[in-house]
Amino acid sequence: MASISIGLGVGGGGSSFTPTDVRPFTTFNFLVEIGVSGVSNTICSAAFSDVDGLEMSIEPKTIREGGRNTGPVHMAGGVGYGQLSLKRGMTANFDLWSWFEAVATPGGGGLRGSATIVMVAGDGSTQAQFQLTNCLPIKLKAPALNAKDGLIAIEEMSILYESMTLVQSSSSSSGGGSGAGIGIGVSVSI
Repeated sequence: MASISIGLGVGGGGSSFTPTDVRPFTTFNFLVEIGVSGVSNTICSAAFSDVDGLEMSIEPKTIREGGRNTGPVHMAGGVGYGQLSLKRGMTANFDLWSWFEAVATPGGGGLRGSATIVMVAGDGSTQAQFQLTNCLPIKLKAPALNAKDGLIAIEEMSILYESMTLVQSSSSSSGGGSGAGIGIGVSVSI
């Protein structure tokens, strides 16, 4: 009689793994906090309907070594960051406009802000935070106006940032440890 058994174990941070530990985050519940010294500690009170551009990429460097005929060597190059796009329903809060105007005035190009995008769970707890540094507004778009549509006026701002850091909440990490492991065991008996 032949039997084969295969086992798979996954663990992280010293705690046991259960299927309920892995819940995908939702994208509809988030907060945006932008602070610009000299303009406002909290711009727009986190009232954005759309956030896009949370990205970073590494530009690979390819080196061809003499005598190495199996292929090129790929090395990590510099890190590049995306362009954050924020959309919101226009209100009487004109902090975005004040920030853009302050940067556009002579000598104001150094006025940078910091931003935090907070992903919120259904129970209101923080799942993760993206912290952006040295934010610079590069585009501000007023809403399209049309008397026959009756739609909400949406304004849009594009922001460049110099670095992005992901901060995990204690509830989304697995037990507070820093390690992770995957184990696979196979046994065959004949």
